[in-house]
Amino acid sequence: MLKVDVAGLELSPPLVLASGILGVTAKIMARVSEHLGAITTKSVGARRREGYPNPVVCPLPYGLLNAMGLPNPGIDYFEEVIREFKKLSKKPIIVSVIGSDSPEYVSSRAEEAGADAIELNVSCPHAGGLLELGMDTEQVRRIVRDLKSILSIPLFVKLSPNIQDIGKLAETCEKAGADGITAINTVRAVKIDLLSKKPLFKSIYCGLSGAAIHPIAVRCVYEIYEKVSIPIIGVGGVVNWESAVELILAGASAVGIGTALTQDIAIAKEIASGILEYMRSEGFKSVSEMIGLAHKR
Repeated sequence: MLKVDVAGLELSPPLVLASGILGVTAKIMARVSEHLGAITTKSVGARRREGYPNPVVCPLPYGLLNAMGLPNPGIDYFEEVIREFKKLSKKPIIVSVIGSDSPEYVSSRAEEAGADAIELNVSCPHAGGLLELGMDTEQVRRIVRDLKSILSIPLFVKLSPNIQDIGKLAETCEKAGADGITAINTVRAVKIDLLSKKPLFKSIYCGLSGAAIHPIAVRCVYEIYEKVSIPIIGVGGVVNWESAVELILAGASAVGIGTALTQDIAIAKEIASGILEYMRSEGFKSVSEMIGLAHKR
């Protein structure tokens, strides 16, 4: 009942590890994959990136702020991580690729190493020009088109909630050849330190994740579903089965879990069980029957 097909990827349950959370080493990803349908890695670039100096994380009662600056070991190192994961788990691995750092080169290397899909990250709210990249429709169109011309595996594009018309940009991605949309990335935010009276993070801007952004994620998925026919992976504030089901009803074919897994990786199993119980109680025989049901008039 919990099996779904998302752009050719068979996911059971319809839950995905969101990029940036635990997707660093093969062993950790393999362990988390036991309760999920697929894994999305940390965003990877052409070369090693150190990221921003501490502080880079700030827990809140309603979520999490981070300004990591997309630190990653680079594709040379990460190729081995992909290969090792494929030996440890049968679940699909989606490799997140930084959109402004040689995405064609990194994506082709990731595919050769065994990636099952690529997620193009054009939406980080605190890493230099990446936010601006996601706001440039023509640049996103070109990158998606160029990537599709060299890939034989599915391509998802991860979009930002900070843009004015996320549905229109998703439509642009579909027309350029994208196989799916991931929505959303973190919400752009600022945290002021009361003692220094200055922004807490060196980057000034940071990304808000967790339960606080869930209604925004639902709104974005709802808008995207109205504009595209390709599948959507809904991400943002999923902390229980209710929030996961809400995203599915809004139009998501699968649901990404991020911040909640930092507290307890077993929560994915609880969410899957909750979705299954909801389906039984409401008379659904498959997840596909639920996708976008909130749009039925």
